[in-house]
Amino acid sequence: MALRFHNTLTQQIEEFQPADGHTVRMYTCGPTVWNFVHIGNLRTFTFQDILRRWLRARGFALDHVMNLTDVDDRIIREAAAAGKTIYEYTEQYTQAFLDDAAALRLERPERLVKATDHIPEMVEAIRKLSAKGFTYESEGSVYFRVSGFKDYGKLSHSDFGGMKAGARVDTDKYDKTDARDFALWKARKEGEHFWEAAIGAGRPGWHIECSVMSMKYLGETLDIHAGGVDLTFPHHENEIAQSEALTGKRFARFWLHSEHLMLGEQVMSKSLGNFYTLRDLLGMGYTPEAIRYLLASVPYRKQLNFTFDGLHAAATAIERLRNFDLRLAGGKFPDGAHDGLAARAAGALRKFEESLDDDLNTAEALGAVFEYVRDANTAMDAGEFRAANTAQARGLLARFDAVFDVLKPAAKAGDITGPEIEDLIAARTAARKARDFKRADEIRMELADRGVILEDTRDGVRWKRK
Repeated sequence: MALRFHNTLTQQIEEFQPADGHTVRMYTCGPTVWNFVHIGNLRTFTFQDILRRWLRARGFALDHVMNLTDVDDRIIREAAAAGKTIYEYTEQYTQAFLDDAAALRLERPERLVKATDHIPEMVEAIRKLSAKGFTYESEGSVYFRVSGFKDYGKLSHSDFGGMKAGARVDTDKYDKTDARDFALWKARKEGEHFWEAAIGAGRPGWHIECSVMSMKYLGETLDIHAGGVDLTFPHHENEIAQSEALTGKRFARFWLHSEHLMLGEQVMSKSLGNFYTLRDLLGMGYTPEAIRYLLASVPYRKQLNFTFDGLHAAATAIERLRNFDLRLAGGKFPDGAHDGLAARAAGALRKFEESLDDDLNTAEALGAVFEYVRDANTAMDAGEFRAANTAQARGLLARFDAVFDVLKPAAKAGDITGPEIEDLIAARTAARKARDFKRADEIRMELADRGVILEDTRDGVRWKRK
């Protein structure tokens, strides 16, 4: 089955191949580093991580660019209130985002780029757009004239025919000719950070930042542009307009948008105040793996309702998989193979891969894995699981975890390591063989005090963290 994605641009499920057949040139919108990201933001970044992992699993190389928006109205306002430069102010939240991403095991893109490092390129792009007649100036700011781009609205599939001048479709607090027009360069204001440029003292608009950074590193036509559904309009629509006006070429072949994380009937957002950060949830005792699992468990184009029951269920699901993995590692199974289980393992792997090929249907992919784990556990309980079935079971778990990455518990400061645990288990086994039961009990208690529970089974000793 071929890899397929829903393309927002065409509103169709389309077979995907990178333009050169080998390397996926992908741009994803990163955070605006004016505050801590919340888990609604992290749902989008988790989707992007699943996407890049599955592209690589399907044999493609990646050239993935993610931006960090480190200058905008909020950053300037908050930095001024804090008595800091924008660089000082954004550095703390940039590092916080990177720490959160690492905790959730989000792979680092090949290129992580900051808007403020690309001001000269943005000025040059605006100058070229002006030379082509796509801009006008108003009170020192430079605007993109949307009426000059005939395909405006093709991504969001919007009809702007009835829109009146003066209606708000953007957050630019500047004078403009048409409601749809947007600022490419914002004139300097008293007390605000600015750059001296040939087009006037000021700073870039948000939209031009992404166009310039993506095309600088990935070329004039991207394979994939991805982000949250809230960015479809106006941000991504404006990116298309200015980019294609600049180059005359299609800006991105595929547009992928992830749906909102909901809290009850409302979208999780800072503006509503109904959000949790990763730090909030970790402080409550939830693990990064459970949070990652929950955020990835519902297909990216469906809304996900965040609940603590759902987070508990995610933790339970991970524990079930880890226990199965431990059972495979510690089990002593009869020689040979159970043909029915072999067929089930092959079928589960095929279903897992076909589900992710089908527009990253993570729910069906997880279902395939858990159905197999249930059958395999039943076979183990009945003594029907065979030694030759182990490799296939481990292969399925490895394929699963290369994408979902939740099986290995997050290390905590002071945690005992896996090899240390195995050494103590070996010492306990030796003590029991020597009938030194006091020492064996001491080792069990030592492990328990360090958060490790031992289970003596007929297949050997299994362990898990509390």
